[in-house]
Amino acid sequence: MELNYAAILIATVVAFVISSAWYGMLGNRLVRLNEAYANTGSIPAWKVLVELVRSLVVAAVLAGLADKIGVDGWIAAATLGLVVWIGFPAIILTGSVVHENVAWMLAAIHAGDWLFKLVVIALIVGVWT
Repeated sequence: MELNYAAILIATVVAFVISSAWYGMLGNRLVRLNEAYANTGSIPAWKVLVELVRSLVVAAVLAGLADKIGVDGWIAAATLGLVVWIGFPAIILTGSVVHENVAWMLAAIHAGDWLFKLVVIALIVGVWT
C-alpha cells in the first residue's frame, strides 16, 4: 500500500476546518437541541487535539481504502466519500434517532458535518496520489 502522507495531513487539517466552520455556523441550533453545546467558553486544547486525531484516523483510513480499491479521479473519490458516509455515519446516526431518541435535527447536523468531511477527505486523498 502506497499512501500519500502529505495528502493525509492536508485532508486532516481541511476536515478539522470544515467541521469547525460547520458547527460554528450551527452553534445556536445546537444549543437549543442539546445542553451539552451550551458552554460558550473556549474549547479546551485536549478536545482540539482529539478532533485532530479523529480527523487524521479518518483521513488515513480513507486513503487506505482509496488505494486498495484503486480510486482514480475525482468522481470515484467523491463516490467513495458518499458511500462511506451512507454506510457508517448516516446509518449510525439514524440508529441514535430511532433507538436513543436523539432529536432528528441534531442527528441531521452531525450527518451533514460527516457528509462534507468524508467527501472532501476522499477527494483530497483519492485524487492527490
